[in-house]
Amino acid sequence: MFCRYFCFFSLCLFLPIQRCSLGHVSNLQSSDTRSLPGFENLTMGYNKYLRPYFGGDPVQIAMTLDIASISSVSESDMDYTATISLQQRWTDPRLVFHGNKSFSLDARLVELLWVPDTYIVESKRSFLHDVTVGNRLIRLFSNGTILYALRITTTVACNMDLSKYPMDTQTCRLQLESWGYDENDVVFTWLRGNDSVHGLEKLQLSQYTVEHYYTLVSKSQMETGNYPRLILQFELRRNVLYFILETYVPSTLLVMLSWVSFWITLDSVPARTCIGVTTVLSMTTLMIGSRSSLSKTNCFIKAIDVYLGICFSFIFGALVEYAMAHYSSSQKCGAKAPQEGPANELTKEMKEVNITNILNSSITSYKKKISFTSIEISSDNVNRSDLTMKTHEKIKCVLRNKMHRIIGYFTIQNPSNVDHYSKLLFPLFFLLVNVFYWAYYLYF
Repeated sequence: MFCRYFCFFSLCLFLPIQRCSLGHVSNLQSSDTRSLPGFENLTMGYNKYLRPYFGGDPVQIAMTLDIASISSVSESDMDYTATISLQQRWTDPRLVFHGNKSFSLDARLVELLWVPDTYIVESKRSFLHDVTVGNRLIRLFSNGTILYALRITTTVACNMDLSKYPMDTQTCRLQLESWGYDENDVVFTWLRGNDSVHGLEKLQLSQYTVEHYYTLVSKSQMETGNYPRLILQFELRRNVLYFILETYVPSTLLVMLSWVSFWITLDSVPARTCIGVTTVLSMTTLMIGSRSSLSKTNCFIKAIDVYLGICFSFIFGALVEYAMAHYSSSQKCGAKAPQEGPANELTKEMKEVNITNILNSSITSYKKKISFTSIEISSDNVNRSDLTMKTHEKIKCVLRNKMHRIIGYFTIQNPSNVDHYSKLLFPLFFLLVNVFYWAYYLYF
């Protein structure tokens, strides 16, 4: 019985305390809800479809960029893919509240606020990150300033000049523009000029190095009006060391390998032919491999194509040099037939006949000179047609002699000298071409 009264007494004491505590909690929740910054403005008279200062001055929107990464730069598609964090700041007088604090709100509150219609110019593909939630940030300051941040991955077109590939420097842009609001409604500015962009100086790219970057403020003129535009322009210099090890060194070694044939005798036809054909085929394979990675940009005559073309010309020239030297050697050997036995006697008889003919011609010419003095020449005895025929024959003889001299000048008298001169001329000329090549593409 005592226990029953004790329980009843304890219950009476506990219920008022619980009732008071619940009432206190409800009062706290209502006070916290009323003190939420911008809550009354959002629920009373705020229209998210109208920009701040509607009908008055344009909204000043200041932007900053954090470049998280540039994952790829594609020469074939002429674009680059970057992950950026875009921060936009503007002031909305409808969201002013008392105090000096700032509040980070839930990202879903964006659906209740007016936000700028910023888009990325020349973007091919873009998306917002949403793992684990949408990567958006809303921060509200007491003076009505709103910080709106987004994390975006975008693929942007970049016009490239590949004439100096792989010693090229490409200039790419990231442009931000208002889609629907013209310059009478919004004004875009960089918050701190060049310091508004962070992360580019720390990027590590596979093939490129960021040289320098700068920011610009511009506007886009269209038929529907003039729209504000912010431009981030940066230069990417390609790292040429990879291509030197991958393409330039092997092609140079193939050219030097083709020069080995100059130290092999002309009689070693299989050895010299094998070296020439092998180097030509290897160079062809190297050229095809270098162009396969840039299959969609074959319309460009690139610096690497020029160098591979030079190396191929030298290798092919070494093969042609052996063909000319071997042909001249075989022709000279065919002209020199073995002179033994009856052939020697025939040559002696020919020499005797030639000496006899020379003596007879000299005696007859002497007799003609003697008889010429006793003969009185008249104009009637001269035949003009004979003189004309002799003049034409003389001209033909002169032209024939000159042609023989020209042909003899280009005729290889000693085929072994061709290899001797090629040992010096091929390396010297190749070195000279390399000096002009690297000087032009590196400094001009």
